[in-house]
Amino acid sequence: MARHGSTVVTGPIILAIENATMCGSVALISAGLCLAEYSLTTSITHSRRLLTTVQQLMADTNFTWDRIDAIAVSSGPGSFTGLRIGLTTAKGLAMATGKPLIGVSSLTTLACQLPWTDKMICPMIDARKHEVYTAFYRYAGDGPPRRIGDVVAIDPEALAQLINNDVLFLGDGSQLYHDTLSKILGKRANFASTELFFIRAAALGHCALYKYRQGQFLDPVSAIPDYIRPSEAEVNFPIIKSE
Repeated sequence: MARHGSTVVTGPIILAIENATMCGSVALISAGLCLAEYSLTTSITHSRRLLTTVQQLMADTNFTWDRIDAIAVSSGPGSFTGLRIGLTTAKGLAMATGKPLIGVSSLTTLACQLPWTDKMICPMIDARKHEVYTAFYRYAGDGPPRRIGDVVAIDPEALAQLINNDVLFLGDGSQLYHDTLSKILGKRANFASTELFFIRAAALGHCALYKYRQGQFLDPVSAIPDYIRPSEAEVNFPIIKSE
């Protein structure tokens, strides 16, 4: 048991790094409490400021690495550049400090930001090219909501055609395609409040606590982001190579 200011910290302490979207953040989480969280919502690419923000968070909270139990990071899907830099930063910190590394799906983190609901949950992240990254989730008992089916990159109109029940949408993708979803689904389409549209490192850290207790860790040497689909560079490489 440790004390952080006036707060008694009784559980493992997780440093969470969220870098999957244009609104990045870092947080310190323990036993259901958010000890501190810094968000990066400026026009400057948050990836460039990530390590500096982690260092500032540690300094401002007077935490040293010996008090951190694990490092959690968004594993994807999301921004290719953001995911790559976020995971590279987390892997470097994990190897330098000897702390275990935990990967959490960006969509799972979004779903975890909702309070309990009996509706199907559909987090959506803008994937560009008129597609969204998405999956379906439901709360079932204790713990975070559970994913139902696969994570996909899909046209939002095609996604709406697959839905027969009430669904609760959230994420920047649902904001972008709000009118499309509402037109096709009518009253079956429900939308979370806008403050839940961006992924938070605090929610990522809470999800990571469950994985920490179950010993679900990544290999910091071989871990790679879950992009869902190939990047532009990977798609164009065969063309470039053949010219």
